[in-house]
Amino acid sequence: MLKQSLQYKLLQKLSPQQIQLMKLIQLPTQAFEERLKQEIEENPALDTGKEATDSLDDDLSNEYDDTGTEKIDADDINIDEYLSDDEIPNYKIHANNYSSDDEEKNVPYAAGTSFHQSLKNQLSTFSLDEEEAAIAEFLVGSIDDSGYIRRDIIDLVDDLAFTANVFTTEEKVVTILKKVVHSLDPLGVGARDLKECLIIQLKAKEKTRTRSLAIEILENAFDHFVKKHYKKLQEKFSITEEELKEVNKEIAKLNPKPGSSYAGNNKMAEQIVPDFSIKIIDGELDLTLNARNAPELHISREYNNMLKGYQESTLKTKSQKDAVFFIKQKLDAAQWFIDAIKQRQQTLLVTMNTIMHYQYDYFLTGDERKLKPMILKDIADKIQMDISTVSRVANSKYVSTPYGTKLIKEFFSESMKNDQGEDVSTREIKKILETVIAEENKKKPLTDEKLASILKEKGYPIARRTVAKYREQLDISVARLRKEM
Repeated sequence: MLKQSLQYKLLQKLSPQQIQLMKLIQLPTQAFEERLKQEIEENPALDTGKEATDSLDDDLSNEYDDTGTEKIDADDINIDEYLSDDEIPNYKIHANNYSSDDEEKNVPYAAGTSFHQSLKNQLSTFSLDEEEAAIAEFLVGSIDDSGYIRRDIIDLVDDLAFTANVFTTEEKVVTILKKVVHSLDPLGVGARDLKECLIIQLKAKEKTRTRSLAIEILENAFDHFVKKHYKKLQEKFSITEEELKEVNKEIAKLNPKPGSSYAGNNKMAEQIVPDFSIKIIDGELDLTLNARNAPELHISREYNNMLKGYQESTLKTKSQKDAVFFIKQKLDAAQWFIDAIKQRQQTLLVTMNTIMHYQYDYFLTGDERKLKPMILKDIADKIQMDISTVSRVANSKYVSTPYGTKLIKEFFSESMKNDQGEDVSTREIKKILETVIAEENKKKPLTDEKLASILKEKGYPIARRTVAKYREQLDISVARLRKEM
């Protein structure tokens, strides 16, 4: 049987404009600039520059067709909504908000030979037959950005057969690796692990007793050396503490990542462009939005002239009506985009201004111990926006401060109670932990249990496992590995 029923549903839908705004808010400065370029290329009704047609922007219609499929008769379009015959004063079409000290911040990129290309170029200095040259080039291509070959030799032999049509043996590949690849500059490149990398560099240097001893220790007691079991090393090799110190110094001079130090590495150059700038002026904080983040966009004068031509035309053909309909769509899209940018700028400024005042003491002094516990909801409640909006601003934006460029999300942290029952930021505790470890006696580094005891004495009662978690987050090794001679 057929049944009829009535259901009520409460749904929340985002308009295309809201979705566009959320996407723009999430973009950092450089990605935002790319998005602007893309929109300007796709929409000829958008134009950039210091000239702005304010009256045209004000008069554009704000009525949109949600479906975008309904055909609009060109006769129904009120052209006057898109045009203004009033004279535009000179001050309205020229922007004067550029100071004499504004800089055009273009970052030059140096051209040069990439890391792998440099290695391949060096192969030409060796006398190799066709097969050996193919193997050597394949090995160079298998080196990662740190300078290591991480794959097993047997896998490389298989790949040589399948991809380069070179059928060889493990023994021959190892021979080419040691005789050719390990001779390339920088020294240590092509090693299969840290142990081999360090030994290659030591063997290439002039032979001395200390270097010979260092090679012997790395070859026969690498684990003891890495874990800093100094007593065991002294007993095993019958050496004094002073001799072991010299070995330590010699090994410390070596490069554990020979590839990453190459000036022409083929990694993409990364440049952080801060979205905000905080300065201290006369003892007060001053917040500005990056000038590059606020481009001047306006409706194209050419499109304005097209509409004028249509309005003044006595004979309106079908092709002209289609053109006017196309122009209206582009003008609407352009106005949507301009409005979204304005709202983006406002949202960014309001959010960052609230964060700045919430962490006022930190931005004034740069002392991380003055960071207050702050979560996304704290800021969202103050600016009366959704938590997701604050998250979009915090996760991808940077702020330039007198103490360096910081990722905004780093200012957010959970709270913990101190011995007086006050809420303190976990960032504050981490900073104190970092300071305590930096000042410890490196001959007898502090264990996690001892660190927990010291923090408790300072008024922060936290468990040993919490200390271990914070230490790992700070990328600090355990006490045994922090030990020095």
